[in-house]
Amino acid sequence: MSDKKKKAGGLGGRIWAGIIIFGLIGQLAWVIENMYFNVYLFDVIGGTANDIALMVAASAITAAVTTLFMGALSDKMGKRKAFITVGYIIWGIVTASFGFITVDSTSRLFHTVNAVSAAAMLIVIMDCVMTFFGSTASDAAFNSWVTDVTDETNRGRAETVMQAMPLAAMLLVFGVLDGFKQKGEWQTFFIIVGAVTSLGGVLGFFILKDKPSLTSNNENYFKNIFYGFKPSTVKSNGLLYITFAVFCILNIAYQVFMPYIIIYLEKTLGIKDYALPLGGILILSAVLSVLLGRAIDKFGKVKFMLPCLAVLLVGFIAMFFVRGANLIFLIIAGTVMMGAYLVLSAAVVGTIRDYTPADKVGLFQGIRMLFQVLIPMVTGPYIGAAVIANNNATYEELGVVKTIPTPNIFLAAAAVAVFAVIPIIALMKKAGGSK
Repeated sequence: MSDKKKKAGGLGGRIWAGIIIFGLIGQLAWVIENMYFNVYLFDVIGGTANDIALMVAASAITAAVTTLFMGALSDKMGKRKAFITVGYIIWGIVTASFGFITVDSTSRLFHTVNAVSAAAMLIVIMDCVMTFFGSTASDAAFNSWVTDVTDETNRGRAETVMQAMPLAAMLLVFGVLDGFKQKGEWQTFFIIVGAVTSLGGVLGFFILKDKPSLTSNNENYFKNIFYGFKPSTVKSNGLLYITFAVFCILNIAYQVFMPYIIIYLEKTLGIKDYALPLGGILILSAVLSVLLGRAIDKFGKVKFMLPCLAVLLVGFIAMFFVRGANLIFLIIAGTVMMGAYLVLSAAVVGTIRDYTPADKVGLFQGIRMLFQVLIPMVTGPYIGAAVIANNNATYEELGVVKTIPTPNIFLAAAAVAVFAVIPIIALMKKAGGSK
């Protein structure tokens, strides 16, 4: 592709195709892992909110460690495409296997009296296996590839599209696949998602190209793994680590409510057909995010953060006042909350890419995962579970009384998110008007 043609489009068509296809398929698999595994564990296996929190935490640890080691390895080898393509194929195969894990199959396999606990633990273990391949392909390699092929002039646009991918994936799941869940056809549900994910890996052989200047390096692999934890590294990349802190706080707030959102809509608000309001929220939020992409690039990513955080807090508080019968208010409040979160995340992630050293892109994906996934997913769901445990809202299913989420999870999320003001202000002072 000529420089002139690339300049006219900002990013070439092939790069945009890679961002959209692998961003969407990867997020489709993560939606299933982050939302539907929780529902499957809760409804089908008979797990509790604490089981969900354990699974989320174990998955987060796996994701962070995997990305740290595999991101550094992709730098060492000077390759992203191979990790993405092979990783997506295996990721899909493992995802497809989840529908075969049931209490009955676990009981027959392990001949255990407490088949529910055994099945729940098996789900947690397989979730970690799936996360290993998913994080290798998506978090380590694909995210590094996006950083490789974008620059400071187009990352706002690229990131708003990337941040919209989880919502687009949710729309596809709710619109196309949720019917299988509603009918209890979980095997079909997981097989379809797994097949699509593996197909993405196959497509990668034809679509993706590594950045031509990306080459293998002779640096010590294990030394590089711990490079990002050195005090001297933190000191020399202060703006990057301040931005990591912003992202960490935002994702803790997100994880306070998100693992329980479907259970909250279905059991607490009594919305059986939750796909309709969620679809409205996701479409409006994604459109809002993409429309503001150019504005982020034009006016500066850091400048966008504080106003977006204020809107996000308003969205959390609005969600607290939603009641089941008022779907319009739910859509409005949800759009304010998710739209602000997407735009804010786009500005933050774009800033992270700007401050990431060009010769250690893969290595820093592991550090990013520490702040984006490990800390948030180990803390956030447990904050949510603690809020859920301390209420009297319950329902009975098959003779078992279960505690369900209340609107307080959104107030708890707001209480966490407000702390992002501190690193954002520090970032504004240190970055000045450059971003």
